[in-house]
Amino acid sequence: MTESSKKQQLYEAIRANPFISQQELANQLGLSRSAVAGYIAGLIRERRLLGRAYVLPDRRPVVCVGAANLDRKLRSTDAIALRTSNPASQSESFGGVARNIAENLARLGMTVALLTAIGADSSGAALLDHAESLGIDVRGALRLDGCCSGTYTAVLDRDGEMVVALADMALYDRMEPAYIDARQAQLAGAALVVADLNLPRDTVAALAHQARRNATPLVLVAVSEPKMARLPADLSGVRLLILNAGELAARVQRPLSDDDALLAAMREVRAQGAQDLIVTRGARGVLVTAGDGIVDLPAPPVDVVDVTGAGDAFAAAVCWSLVQDDGGDLVLACRRGLHLSALTLGVPETVHPGLGPDSLATEHTPLSQD
Repeated sequence: MTESSKKQQLYEAIRANPFISQQELANQLGLSRSAVAGYIAGLIRERRLLGRAYVLPDRRPVVCVGAANLDRKLRSTDAIALRTSNPASQSESFGGVARNIAENLARLGMTVALLTAIGADSSGAALLDHAESLGIDVRGALRLDGCCSGTYTAVLDRDGEMVVALADMALYDRMEPAYIDARQAQLAGAALVVADLNLPRDTVAALAHQARRNATPLVLVAVSEPKMARLPADLSGVRLLILNAGELAARVQRPLSDDDALLAAMREVRAQGAQDLIVTRGARGVLVTAGDGIVDLPAPPVDVVDVTGAGDAFAAAVCWSLVQDDGGDLVLACRRGLHLSALTLGVPETVHPGLGPDSLATEHTPLSQD
């Protein structure tokens, strides 16, 4: 057997099982382990493989990095009165910005991995089991003893609008740069990396550094005004930053009283190194950079059932579009995002249960409400 045919045979074995070990390859093909390592190194140099764990170019995942929480929603049955007891109904679901984005993408048919942190408790085990049931790769999750998994508790008024939310997410501070460095191969083999700002500032900076080095698109999604402090000063390496008007004001450290102030702040943050920005404005739609300009896209009308998860659905659809269109039309990506966000607002679930691989073939494709 020629060297070329041995290499091809090894490539086909990896294609059949991308997570096969070098020793298993050696046993299967009758080669020494050192010979297998040499052939793999050659395939990586030829870009037929994209590094450990032998990621094939047509199977590159979107890697989501950040929070995976147990979400609790308390919805008032009447107008909320402060500083007293209010009758309410309660529900629990899986949440967290990175996890929500990962679930949306998995339901859209993409290959997805989730890098998150969980505690040694039943909530953490349930979070990972649910993700795996959707086909999300969670083998790289950080499992922590002695702490609880993250929780997010939202209080909604009778119309489904958020009144206040309380988040216990201290464990994500343990996702330090060393954790990211240990997963370099997985991140380098990604089609796109999307991270939320529940991560420590140094970890976000490490992700931006890896994105620059590996030429991997990086999307950062803001989570709150206080956590804008976790965004590094240098945004070079960031393909896209998604945030709302309040978070943008926190970044530039001044109030943004009108649209002109918003546009000026967007240009200022873009000059800090981010390739593009999207500013979400709820029912007013989004502002998105496009070339040297900024496009204002209105939101479609919707009867709101529950606002939880709508922003994450928007971010997921934008990421889906960037991967499908090879980083192309960001305005089209936002139209798709607004479409999926509106559909998510219309259901009680955090992630639309009718989502499927063909749901964003066009931005106006209807989804089943079943």
